[in-house]
Parts: sequence; structure tokens; C-alpha cells
Amino acid sequence: MPRWKALPEELDPQVREFAGQLRKLVDRSGLSVAGVADATGYSKTSWERYLNGRLLPPQRAVVALAEVTGTHPGHLTTLWELAERSWSRSEMRHDVTMEAISVAQARAALGWDAEEPAAGSAAKSAKSAKSEKGTQAAPVAPTGKLPSVPQQRRTDSPSAADFPEWPLAAQSSPAPAPAPPAAQAQAEDGRSRRGRTVMYAVGAVGAALVAGAAVLLLNPGGGTPSKKPAARPAAAPSPKQALPAGVRCSGAGCVGKDPEAMGCGGAHAITPSRGRAGRAVIEVRYSKVCHTAWARISRAAQGDQATLSAGGHSATARAERNGAAYTSMVEVTGDPAKVAACGTTVAGVKGCSRPVPATPAGAHAPSVSAAVR
Repeated sequence: MPRWKALPEELDPQVREFAGQLRKLVDRSGLSVAGVADATGYSKTSWERYLNGRLLPPQRAVVALAEVTGTHPGHLTTLWELAERSWSRSEMRHDVTMEAISVAQARAALGWDAEEPAAGSAAKSAKSAKSEKGTQAAPVAPTGKLPSVPQQRRTDSPSAADFPEWPLAAQSSPAPAPAPPAAQAQAEDGRSRRGRTVMYAVGAVGAALVAGAAVLLLNPGGGTPSKKPAARPAAAPSPKQALPAGVRCSGAGCVGKDPEAMGCGGAHAITPSRGRAGRAVIEVRYSKVCHTAWARISRAAQGDQATLSAGGHSATARAERNGAAYTSMVEVTGDPAKVAACGTTVAGVKGCSRPVPATPAGAHAPSVSAAVR
């Protein structure tokens, strides 16, 4: 009967190769799994999971095994780093899949998928009713021509009799004789002179006003210290900001609410910090659109809990039978990398998340076990 069980078929090739190397080292040492546990300080259950590919061992356990079996730690650590990167990629793919499933379940529970077609049909019916109403209300243009109305001569035009103070104008004929050219020239010359006089007067008044304003500006208080006008307060930002489709809250309006139900999770969320409490993974999830954060615990035992505190609010969640849970949202106004979540297992083991440094495209972010170190 073989000593080792077959490794899972879905296991990553790098992780499969690393687990095989660990089995070879244990076989060469002649130790049993219990003996390896006693020599390295890690439990027998943990080493059974490590050697069967169900869990990636921490780097300290790998170094301890190298010392017990007389293997060079550097070579074994190199293989562990390759396996750890592959394991992290698998975890990320699993997280994305679980998030998509959670979003789909939330939409189905809220009935969003069923409401969208109904809203579309209601809009179409309202539009058709409006067009029918406009068609019925439109008047029909008459085909016949309107009868022509004869124009009447106006009798309300003013005449000389309306101005008794002008007796000469009342007694004169309706069409006075044109004035001689010399009189017209004198009248036009007088009008031009009066116009120039008015312009000069307006210019003098304007110059006096400008001089007075300059004096007031240069010495407004007559030797007294001048007071600067109070700065106008900056316009406050609009309390309502346009949110993407599906997002239903922002900032303080999201405190205490479910991030998935409010549309803040999924593609709108990132993981600025991550850590471990025992074997449970503790993560801080942050939504830039909603300006909120929440804690998520996964790969945990039932009863393990995660707590997040920020902005004077805190939230706690306990893992269910599936080993996962997430808290309600708290508002975040500063750097999300400074928000930490801590977890406590049922056995009393505690651990907190640590910031995940930003990496350039193509590079791999530090793993969960490395962040715990």
C-alpha cells in the first residue's frame, strides 16, 4: 500500500512539484509524519495537509524541515517561493469567482434582473401613450381660405389740434414749405455744438469720478490701517454626486450596510491590506466609489471572527460553515492602506492585516504568508 495519497488533479504544477519534493525529503529522512511534526514544531495535522497538497506550508516550516533532513535551506526556499506565487494566483482566481457568485446571488435576491425588463416596458408604454395623446390633440389645418377683411383708414393719428400750445402749428398747412438751405445749415451747426458741449461735460464728470476713486483706493482710511475684505467662503461641494449604475450609497450613507447589496463590491473594490489569523485569511476590502471599507474572512473555521474599525465605527463578522464571512461597511476618509482588520480564531489565535504594497504591472504582490511575517 503506497505511503502517500495521490495529489489533487486540480493542483497547480508548481505546487505539485513542491509537494513531491517535500515527500521525497521525508522519505529520505526515514521519519514519520508524527516525527516530522515533533522535530519541526508544527502539528501532525498541519504536515498531513502540507504533504497532501491541501495547504501550502509557511516558509518557517519549510526551513525547519530542511534543517531536520539536512537539506540546503536556500534551494528548498526557492521552490517554495515558486509554489507560493502559483498558490496566490489560484487564491485570487477563486476570490474573483466567489465575488461574481455573491453578486449574482445578491441581484437575484433583490430582484434587479426582473425589474429591469418591467421598467423598460413601462417606459415604452408611457412613450406610446404620450405620442397618441399628442396626435389626438393636434388641430387639423383648414383647407379653405379665410375671407379677406377690408383695411380701414386709421382715425387715431395725432393732428395739430391735439397740441393747443402750438398755435402756429395748428394754423399752418399740413405740408409746410421746406426751410431754406441756410436755415437748415444753421440748425445743424447748433445741434452739433450742443452735442459736443454735452460730450465735454460727460467727459469732465467721468474724469472727476475716476480721480475720486483713485484717491479712495490709494488712501481709503485717511491714515488709518486698512482692513482686508473677508475672504468669501469656498463653495461647498454638492452633497449628491453621480454614482455608477448599481451603486446605491456613498460615504456616511453606507455605514452599517451590506457592501454587496449596495453595489460597492465586485469590480468597485480592491484589497489594500491582507493578513492571517491562524489559517484564516483576513482582508480589508475598500471601495473607492463608495468611500467605504469592510473586513472579509475566508478559509476559516466556523466561529472565527474578523473585526474592522475606522472613522469611529467598527464592524464584526463570524465565519459560517463555509468558512467565509464579511462585515458591514464603515466610512473611510483617509488612506485605505492605513485601515486594518484583525481576526481571532476560536482557539484564541489572533492576527491583523498589513498593507499590500503597490507593484508594477506584471509583478506579483506579496503573498498572505509573507505579509504576516
